[in-house]
Amino acid sequence: MPHDTPLIATLVGAFVLAFVLGAIAQRLKLSPLVGYLLAGVLVGPFTPGFVADEHLALELAEIGVILLMFGVGLHFSLSDLLSVKAIAIPGAVVQIGVATLMGMGLTWAMGWNLGAGIVFGIALSVASTVVLLRALQERRMVESEQGRIAVGWLIVEDLAMVLALVLLPALSGALGGRTVTTGTIDWLGLGGDVWTTLAVTLVKVAGFVVLMLVVGRRVIPWIMHWVAHIGSRELFRLAVLAIALGVAFGSAKLFGVSFALGAFFAGMVLSESPLSHRAAEETLPLRDAFAVLFFVSVGMLVDPSIVVKSPVPLLATVLIVLFGKSIAAFLIVRAFGYGNSTAFTISASLAQIGEFSFILVALGVDLQLLPAEGRDLILAAAIISILANPFFFLVLDRYRARQAPLRPEKAPAAAPAPAPKPVPALPETALANHTVLVGYGRVGRLVADGLKAAGTPFLVIEDQGDRLEELKRLGLEAVNANAASAPAITAANVAGARRIILAIPDGFEASNVLKKARQLNPGIEIVARAHSDAEVEHLRQSGANFIIMGEREVARGMLAHVLETSQNDIAAAAAAEQAVEGGNRAAPSVPFPSEPPVEAAPDLAEPAAAAQKETL
Repeated sequence: MPHDTPLIATLVGAFVLAFVLGAIAQRLKLSPLVGYLLAGVLVGPFTPGFVADEHLALELAEIGVILLMFGVGLHFSLSDLLSVKAIAIPGAVVQIGVATLMGMGLTWAMGWNLGAGIVFGIALSVASTVVLLRALQERRMVESEQGRIAVGWLIVEDLAMVLALVLLPALSGALGGRTVTTGTIDWLGLGGDVWTTLAVTLVKVAGFVVLMLVVGRRVIPWIMHWVAHIGSRELFRLAVLAIALGVAFGSAKLFGVSFALGAFFAGMVLSESPLSHRAAEETLPLRDAFAVLFFVSVGMLVDPSIVVKSPVPLLATVLIVLFGKSIAAFLIVRAFGYGNSTAFTISASLAQIGEFSFILVALGVDLQLLPAEGRDLILAAAIISILANPFFFLVLDRYRARQAPLRPEKAPAAAPAPAPKPVPALPETALANHTVLVGYGRVGRLVADGLKAAGTPFLVIEDQGDRLEELKRLGLEAVNANAASAPAITAANVAGARRIILAIPDGFEASNVLKKARQLNPGIEIVARAHSDAEVEHLRQSGANFIIMGEREVARGMLAHVLETSQNDIAAAAAAEQAVEGGNRAAPSVPFPSEPPVEAAPDLAEPAAAAQKETL
């Protein structure tokens, strides 16, 4: 059996170098992504030494994109996508237009034709979902409002890129490139004019979406439940991978949409199943491994000599990516009435070039629309922007940490959501000495169920349409607004409330509400949740009375159960010994178990019991 195969050599070279350089980058307090990208440069065709198979690396990286987008879908429901459509759709469209015009201006200065300018500009306008998701996951922001806007924004960009990839071959001849024959776009079913091509594309995409929402949301969860009841962990993991890869591949072949978009919809449909959390955990190791291959493959495409050949155009390209479209996105978000924190988050999210850009560039070169220099500029700018993006998020983290305790994030002034209620006209609750629950997600639902069962008067502050409908069906009082806004605080009568429970996952957003509530009601009891020691400290400094960190409370609950069981065993053993000593011949002699002192149990069990009460 041969040992020097291209596939094995590519995997070994990519993983070993990525590990070594990623560890060095981590040691230097840089993002491991820096090491992964540099590993790609070292195994690429433009540097001496070992050269990995470029085509195999790109195909393996595509699997990483599929699994990553599937994970995004698992945490991003259709209601979340629709909840941000008012800002994500117009914002992404305008931002793409502005960035494309900036790229066309640069190509005009370099003497390129119109077709090259359009391809170059569009390639600069989109950001990487892979890079963005990594940054949001590290900060646990995927489920926050800012995370939903950022991911929704990039989903709209991906949809626009799908359309561009379909239309570009049909427009190539008119834009000065190679005229495409019918065979190049025969997968569309016909080779008509631009309008026909556009109509067919829209019909195919619409057909895929309808199929996934009507059939997929019934079949996929059913399959997962059936496999889960079998009881085989490896079959469950295999079912998750089969659904992610199968839907992605099938959507590309049957409907002409991208692998990434198909995988995203598969994950979004599965997210409605209670097994979505387990599915995300089962695919996490493979997602991480293939995501590394994606970054390595990007590094392999970079020709380092472009820095010497075209330094000025490269600098201009990098400035457009890092600052041009980021400034445009900041102004767009602010124009929609959102605060600086949200605007800076979206700007940082877009300060890099996405994986769709690499596909578009390859197509542009193949159609003779984009010169080779344009491909090298975009790839070099991609690696520089991906290297620089973590530093943008570090600056954002410091800004949010500094601003969060000072003033609440400004709510959107006039989000054109369907049938919105004017914020100043929110009706005030009649409750007093009650509990205010902020957020009705997975944690918020459990808290609400516990409060309702205990007969504790409470209301919920929530701004997601589907959750508000659920609260209405359950007969629970709700305030439809951003919890950090003054009208929401007033409508919930925080000034007369006994306590406020912050069930939202983002510690920074929670601190905005916390600060406002503490100013209005200095004596209110504030209960919050956190995911790390840093968030615990931040919330404590902001004025929270009681903070739950999930992992810690799970450990306490387990320990309390063990110690309580041990106490029962000790009591049963003592009773049996006493019965034997009293002459009861029927009672067996039970050995006294060796356990820690009983006196230690109450000290450990009581905090867990108190935490459980507060959690429920």
